[in-house]
Amino acid sequence: MSSVSRTPAWQRRDTGLTIRMILSFAILALLYVVFLSVLAYIGLGIIPITIIASLMVLAQWYFSDKIVLWSSGAKIVTRDQFPKLHDMVERIVARNNLPKPKIAVVNTRMPNAFATGKGRKSSVVAVTTGLLDILDDPEELEGVIAHELTHIRNRDVLVITLASIFATVAWYLMQFGFYGGLYGGMGYGRDRNNGGIMIIVIVVAVLVWIISFFIIRAIARYREFSADRGAAQMTGKPVKLANALMKISGNMRRVPTKDLRQVEGLNAFFIIPAISGSTIGNLFSTHPPVEKRVQKLMEMEASMS
Repeated sequence: MSSVSRTPAWQRRDTGLTIRMILSFAILALLYVVFLSVLAYIGLGIIPITIIASLMVLAQWYFSDKIVLWSSGAKIVTRDQFPKLHDMVERIVARNNLPKPKIAVVNTRMPNAFATGKGRKSSVVAVTTGLLDILDDPEELEGVIAHELTHIRNRDVLVITLASIFATVAWYLMQFGFYGGLYGGMGYGRDRNNGGIMIIVIVVAVLVWIISFFIIRAIARYREFSADRGAAQMTGKPVKLANALMKISGNMRRVPTKDLRQVEGLNAFFIIPAISGSTIGNLFSTHPPVEKRVQKLMEMEASMS
């Protein structure tokens, strides 16, 4: 029997991730083409709308990582400030032939971590002081950092940003259609046809945005499983990441709801979303349930024994 056949499935290259990404982007691209075709067919000024939407997308592209750091309150820290944290990151990237990202710390009691940046060279790994407080086992913290480094290695931030472009364009075109119909005299005399056109624009935009919304969340959920898997590969200790996830999730319930709401816009980036208790928000979460993630990690641990 070859050595490849004896390799556990979770240690092999994640071809499922690549296939899912291709299919998801194909669906999103098709939606985008259909949407623009409808706008062109009804004679809406597609060129100026596309220019405006493109400028918004470019702004999102170039400033997204800076916005994430600013809105989270993350501060880039030096080796002198957090020597152990820098040493840990350097050990992991050295073992896995990765460039060292910048390291940031967020001063909050909420235990969490995230990665941002459009590429490996511009990437940032951020942890909160709350996370550093509850993860007293260095190997658990190492698992969390390896999870974030896997997001960087897989270019997850780039993928989610690109996927969000479709939803962003649909959203702004939807807003244009709504306000255009509202102030364009919808339903009055010769403007009645224009009102009908605006209704079509809004309906199509809503459908595109809803489908994009769920596709993006499906992508994000699978990428969390993939990042857990990558962290297990990097550290060889999936049980440590499982323990860290349970600690983070357990302590998250003790964080005041007000504090969680202040950062809920960053949930797609966090290792554990800042959702208090069992709310309807869990149905639309960008992350799979912690229990399922822990279960998969424990299965990996058992396969290593």
